[in-house]
Amino acid sequence: MRTAVVVGTGLIGTSAALALTARGLTVHLEDADPDAARTAESLGAGITDPADGPVDLAIIAVPPALVGKVLADCQRRNLAHWYTDVASVKAGPGSEVAELGCDTVHYIGSHPMAGRERSGPLAARADIFEGRPWVLTPTADTDTETLNAALELVALCGAVPIVMDAAEHDRAVALVSHAPQLVSSLVAARLENADETAIRLSGQGVRDVTRIAASNPGMWVDILSANAGAVADVLEGVARDLGETVTALRALEAAEEGERQAGAAGIEAVMRRGNTGQARIPGKHGAPPTRYETVAVVLGDQPGELGRLFGEVGDAGVNIEDVAIEHSTGQQVGFVQLSVAPTAVKRLTKALRASGWSVRD
Repeated sequence: MRTAVVVGTGLIGTSAALALTARGLTVHLEDADPDAARTAESLGAGITDPADGPVDLAIIAVPPALVGKVLADCQRRNLAHWYTDVASVKAGPGSEVAELGCDTVHYIGSHPMAGRERSGPLAARADIFEGRPWVLTPTADTDTETLNAALELVALCGAVPIVMDAAEHDRAVALVSHAPQLVSSLVAARLENADETAIRLSGQGVRDVTRIAASNPGMWVDILSANAGAVADVLEGVARDLGETVTALRALEAAEEGERQAGAAGIEAVMRRGNTGQARIPGKHGAPPTRYETVAVVLGDQPGELGRLFGEVGDAGVNIEDVAIEHSTGQQVGFVQLSVAPTAVKRLTKALRASGWSVRD
């Protein structure tokens, strides 16, 4: 593959363009908003000049409701030899593509499982797909060359291909992406009118739960509109669990000991189910979940401190598997939580303390 066109220069489209340009491809950029395309061009994602003839691959990076219409237009213009879209919902757009009479031999649906809370070309990154799953949804019509072109796209972007049925994909993303987005927003919405004193108590837990609540509402309305039924199914299950949890919490306040014990059992049960579910989430690089231990280091809010800490962890011969930073309320310090292999905890703690770092027990 030598040439491509990206139609839609938002976060995902521009990120794909940046990744392909970095691999030496000539990438042409199109967007209904010329300013967005020019912004992507200024970032080095490609060029806004039209191609002289059909490119190898057209990547359609538009909301799910527009995929069919945009694909039909691109094929009418003979824009490329092969076509894919990167919308986050697949069944609905796939049906519309067929209804519009598009060429389904040279088209394949796809969805890179990557994103950020921010949207638009300025949020794009060439490495956003590195190591991330990229779902491909071929149909009986999809020919081998089209599938191979999509596989090459995934490889050029550093992602991991996963082939799925479109409807199966939509049910899966409803569970692991779309419903969690709404749950995060619902929790964050409780903070909207909360007392300022309560807000000042916010710690890493609420930050973790509400991080994705900062996402663009308009973008998510487009996504959820295309997968509403599957997301509603997941949230109905959450609602049942939530109702049972509320009942259990009320029971904890009951005067009768038996009721309190039943309430405690209900809370413990849902927490244990949560433990089990969380443990199934893939670990580093998609490998089976691995248990790490945390080394918490006090870090001053000064330039270069984090880099110095990382350097000394490296000098100790320890690999950081994950990192989180918790800021202290009202103090110019934070706690860096370094996730490392259990066998490295004692060695790292000793080395850091010897270098003058304050390590929490």
